[in-house]
Amino acid sequence: MASRTHNAPLASSLTEEQRKQLCGLLGNVELTLLYKASVHGYQASAFHQRCDRQGPTLLVAYNHSGYIFGGYTSVDYTQSGQYITDEEAFLFSFQGKIPVCIKMNSGYNARVDDGGGPNFGQQVYFCYNNQPVRYNTGASAFTVNPTTMYGNDTRLSEFEVYKVEQICAVSSEEKPWRNVLWKAERKDKLMEMIRNYKPLVTSVSRVRILMIGPVGAGKSSFFNSINSIFMGRITSKAMSGSAGTSLTTQFRTYPVKDGREGKPLPFVLCDTMGLEEQTGAGLDIEDISSILQGRVHDRYKFNPTEPFQPDEQKASKPASLQEKIHCVVYVIDATKISLMSDKLQEKLASVRRKVNSLGIAQIVLMTKVDEACPLVEKDLYKIYLSPYIKSKVQEVSSRLGVPVSCVLPVKNYSQELELELNCDVLLLTALQQMLNFADDYLDDICPLEDKPK
Repeated sequence: MASRTHNAPLASSLTEEQRKQLCGLLGNVELTLLYKASVHGYQASAFHQRCDRQGPTLLVAYNHSGYIFGGYTSVDYTQSGQYITDEEAFLFSFQGKIPVCIKMNSGYNARVDDGGGPNFGQQVYFCYNNQPVRYNTGASAFTVNPTTMYGNDTRLSEFEVYKVEQICAVSSEEKPWRNVLWKAERKDKLMEMIRNYKPLVTSVSRVRILMIGPVGAGKSSFFNSINSIFMGRITSKAMSGSAGTSLTTQFRTYPVKDGREGKPLPFVLCDTMGLEEQTGAGLDIEDISSILQGRVHDRYKFNPTEPFQPDEQKASKPASLQEKIHCVVYVIDATKISLMSDKLQEKLASVRRKVNSLGIAQIVLMTKVDEACPLVEKDLYKIYLSPYIKSKVQEVSSRLGVPVSCVLPVKNYSQELELELNCDVLLLTALQQMLNFADDYLDDICPLEDKPK
């Protein structure tokens, strides 16, 4: 090993897919390998020589049982002897193809910044007494199950430390990949177009838009955001949050009023339980089929273990066009696209096949763009200058099998107390496109005589 030339590049033990998955946990980042224990040694001094003052770092460990696990810290190693608070720190473990993220429990220090090896919450130590790894059961900064995290095997075959750098530079000359007018007049015009919209078919007074997506992707938040814009203040009518299982357990149809005393607007947003990976949890494909065909009433409570059963009287006659769904919107979290499991992708594909068979128009709403890209978090109007958001739009398009033009990135209102122009423009543009797509569906299925002269 001593004969290694100083400039020879280190070879990463991560596969390209594993690297991509880890980058998915961290946002728009680049990983540069700083330290490799098999090359530089398992000594704490070797680790510090290569990793001190390098900014945020990701540690990846490989054990003899085939587990890949590690942790991230956003604070430099400096051997200061101080306790470090770092709310962004996390542990992770690959479970199958997907890295599962373990956030730090509140009120704990992320690590001690001493001359020893890297540690997480004084709980998981690497290069401890110049040994590969040690686990301390007495500490509780992280809620860790050693069996699922690394199979209770602390014999490392390798461990690596990567420098984590955000990629967000955009040259001022770069042209946006979609054109949006970020002006108050544009917002006013969009609101006016939506107010004055009339469905293409006279028998439909309001188009029905169904939102489908994984738990926590932002379906209920989208309704709250649209409602907020037309109310002129932040509202929270639909329950939303980031719980592990769906907060929405009923089928809900949300009409939106044009202001507090205003008339209902010409669309209804329909909210469902989240799609969950495992069988027998979350929304069932049969439930979705019944919703699409207008057989499920408002406030119907789903039972994940038993598909919807319409009452016999209603089942005997088909639902009217007014009761059916006219546009389907898949709501996908931009920060979790790379982490989408095969099971969830299969579930979405079977939903898409069902929607296709009924000829219903489909759009993808890509939420949480600000969390996915630091450039967009700083300036939302730079969303169409961000190469990272563009790559995520393309990834959603290929994973779900929809055209790139049908993927609409947005930011829902979540923590804000005031409305924000750029946020409104993106949300209203997406809603206007949903109304256009609903018209395309109505135009396709209805004979000429049903349309207003």
